[in-house]
Amino acid sequence: MTTATFSRRFSDLIIIIFFIFSFNLGLAQIRNAPLTKIDADRAAQNYQKYCTLCHGADREGNAADFAPSLKSKSLISTMPLNFLASSIGFGRPNTAMAPYLSDAGGPMSMKDIFTLAIWLKQKSGVQTIALSMDPVEGNINKGAELFGHKCAECHGQKAEGVTAPALANPAYLAFATDAYIKYAIENGREDTKMQAFKNALSPEQIDNLTAYIRSLTSGWSPEPRELSPYPEPKDYVLNPEGKNPDFTLKQDRYVPMAQVEKALKDKNKLVILDTRTTSEWHNAHIPGAIPIPYYISEDKVASGLPNDDTWIIAYCSCPHAASDKIINMLRKKGYKNTAVIDEGFFNWINASYPIIGGKTK
Repeated sequence: MTTATFSRRFSDLIIIIFFIFSFNLGLAQIRNAPLTKIDADRAAQNYQKYCTLCHGADREGNAADFAPSLKSKSLISTMPLNFLASSIGFGRPNTAMAPYLSDAGGPMSMKDIFTLAIWLKQKSGVQTIALSMDPVEGNINKGAELFGHKCAECHGQKAEGVTAPALANPAYLAFATDAYIKYAIENGREDTKMQAFKNALSPEQIDNLTAYIRSLTSGWSPEPRELSPYPEPKDYVLNPEGKNPDFTLKQDRYVPMAQVEKALKDKNKLVILDTRTTSEWHNAHIPGAIPIPYYISEDKVASGLPNDDTWIIAYCSCPHAASDKIINMLRKKGYKNTAVIDEGFFNWINASYPIIGGKTK
């Protein structure tokens, strides 16, 4: 398949999503209209509630899970509003960036998401640069070789992301134009480890690298999941008649996932908390896990949870940031038998431990 075919496919998807958002929200906000004070204040509050855990209190990035800086002028200036809103709404599958759109089980309405995207644009203080929608032609094989030498250390041998974003992520490639990818390669991302390559690589090499990254497109579409009913407090404790598990904690906090998996097999008594966004819980979770997202208020965090000798085990993707936050809240309220799954949810999946997945509608 040619790079032009890849580009047409993701461009068609962009147009579809753009018109869906436009119809529901109104073209005034799509065009980055100024926010009212009420909307700006709400966006700022939503950022602090949902985004600071990973992106930092001042949008500086790398607070957790190598989340990118949202202050980066080269990033924000080249990311169209609908791309930024889609990134928030649909997230990045198989990464810690979850979908926040309510239709996907997240906590935010479409209006809230676009208001937040506009707020991020306006806080950056930069104008959006109009980039070409035309495909970039290049030699994919040469680009792959170049990627291995220049990019894999941070982005991963398969562009899966290591200490830098996953460039092979299907949701990213569904919305990133060739010109957007090329601009990032040429100009880098200031205040990050992503250097500018415009003086280190020839124009032909940059085109080859862009073509290779584009070739990783894999046909993702933002299909909402069938939302599962939330568990009731009477079902919070798994195996209530079972014995307490025998956990060995590291740093008085972290429990190896193998011990948790064994406790489930042995039908031990415990509570498991999924501290990721509710949309991630809907998509896939450990059987019996209760959605207690990291952005829950401290006065509600313990609602329905037993405060006795029952072990309460939390997990997230980071693998610790969100779960640490919830466990800290519970310990502050006097909960003793609490711990965090050390390796996180992605390693749980990679170990082929049991999960329950949602269905597409």
